[in-house]
Amino acid sequence: MREEWVRVVRRTIVAAALTAAGLWPAGAAAQEGATEMPADDGAYCSATTATVYDACLDGARADYKLEVGKCLNVVLNQARLNCLADAQGARDEAIALCKAQRVVRHNVCAALGEARYEPNFDPARFDQDLGNLTNPNPYFPLATGYRWEFEGSEHVTVVVLDKVKLIAGNHCFVANDRVIVDGIVVEDTDDWFAHAKSGDVWYAGELSRDFETFEGDVPPDPELITLEGSFKTRRDRAKPGIAFFRHPHKGKVYRQEYDLNNAEDMAEIISTTYAFGDDPDLDRFVPQDLAELLCAGDCIVVREFTPLSPEDVERKYYAPGIGNFLGIHLDTGEKVQLVGCNFDTRCDKLPSPE
Repeated sequence: MREEWVRVVRRTIVAAALTAAGLWPAGAAAQEGATEMPADDGAYCSATTATVYDACLDGARADYKLEVGKCLNVVLNQARLNCLADAQGARDEAIALCKAQRVVRHNVCAALGEARYEPNFDPARFDQDLGNLTNPNPYFPLATGYRWEFEGSEHVTVVVLDKVKLIAGNHCFVANDRVIVDGIVVEDTDDWFAHAKSGDVWYAGELSRDFETFEGDVPPDPELITLEGSFKTRRDRAKPGIAFFRHPHKGKVYRQEYDLNNAEDMAEIISTTYAFGDDPDLDRFVPQDLAELLCAGDCIVVREFTPLSPEDVERKYYAPGIGNFLGIHLDTGEKVQLVGCNFDTRCDKLPSPE
């Protein structure tokens, strides 16, 4: 009896979440024959989408009310009216973002299915001696001291540090990713990667630090403004994702990370046989000399996106033995391309950015 009661309560909770999102008929749970939920006794992905959407709307409205409270204390009448108008505009933009995020999350559910996301991060499946990998991943090479340099709208340096991060029983590589714009650090992130014995590289978390400089500061020292996006597997129910498969398959959609409403990067493999000249769409914005140097019909192209920022879509290109060599923001065409590395002689021949 108790197990049946638990199942009924669970179905009722899921149905309520779906109803709130307009995905389940109102009162359906009370209708005869409507006790069974779709997709493995529960549309868990869609139910999650519904609850996050509700939370997003609540947050937008709560933020608006706080701003109204601040506006009420503005003395000048016109300034107060302007403040209220700005608050309303910000609320409307936030609600529009909530709706756009919901669309992307529904698309994710359609691609991945309705099952709960519960990846197997058992330490028995992973290399714990990071200096002696069972099956190194050629498209995501990891070894202490490896270094990549990228140039474009920003300068990016990635270095695999001589450190080990223990996460959920797994020894993880620590890679520092530093972004510099106009000579000033704007991002400084430590990424944590676990290496499966299968050769898959897993993303177990990150410490993400964003900086900003302000006019008038002497000297103009970067000021830490947020740790947003930081997460660690098993902390606050965050879960790992796949950074790169050992044997990627075209069309595969997967989670790269999972910390709800904080870190939800996704990826789709769109080519496993890329060479310049084979596909005009994939060639768009790609420097021909760079692709011809690194790709002989064996490069991987990945589309990366996130429900948190629906308009931010990036295409990344990976070469065997080197890894990522190009990132393109499809909405603007802005590129960040590899200009150096310290572990492959091909990096001595890399062309300069256009």
